[in-house]
Amino acid sequence: MSKQNHSPIRILIVDDHPVVCSGLTSMLSALPELEVIGSAASGEEALALIEHDPPHIILLDLRMPGMDGIDVLYALKKMISPPSVIILTSFEKDEDIYRAIRAGAQGYLIKDTTESEMIAAIFVVDSGKRYIPRHVAARLADRMMRSDLTARELQILELVAFGSTNKEIAKELSISDNTVRHHVNSIMEKLQVSDRTEAVATAIRKGVLSETEHPLK
Repeated sequence: MSKQNHSPIRILIVDDHPVVCSGLTSMLSALPELEVIGSAASGEEALALIEHDPPHIILLDLRMPGMDGIDVLYALKKMISPPSVIILTSFEKDEDIYRAIRAGAQGYLIKDTTESEMIAAIFVVDSGKRYIPRHVAARLADRMMRSDLTARELQILELVAFGSTNKEIAKELSISDNTVRHHVNSIMEKLQVSDRTEAVATAIRKGVLSETEHPLK
């Protein structure tokens, strides 16, 4: 959906921190070309507002309780004429960037971005183009060069992170030691690392893996 004629660009802010919503509303409302039509503290609330009063652009946080930003992006894809989305987040892990762009985000900004850059991003995205800052684009390009881990590889990586040996993983997943070894080697190749410890550290740093409890408990 894009603005028509010279009417203001209608913006919805989606963030679970009231101070962020208030600050953005105050900043953006100062420009006559922009109109903040509301804010939502959750993905569910955002989708309800969009159905009732569609914006042109959504400034969307990634990490929210319940329905997160990625979930919202996939829900928007099902709409006939969805708003454009600019991710506005504190997180810039490679996997976060990759997942957001793959899910349909047209822009990606970090919350410490300048006011002028945020406004520029809104106008660029409203014109139908993407806005991805150079340093974010470089990380996205790096991530896109690496193959995705398969569901099985991710499952095994989670078990490796928990401290399980190949033999323990094989027993837990009812597969052979050789199969586990093959998957671990594939994981290391895809993450471009030389050992298991580095694979786990790299996966956590890049957001491929979260620091959680035992994945199968």
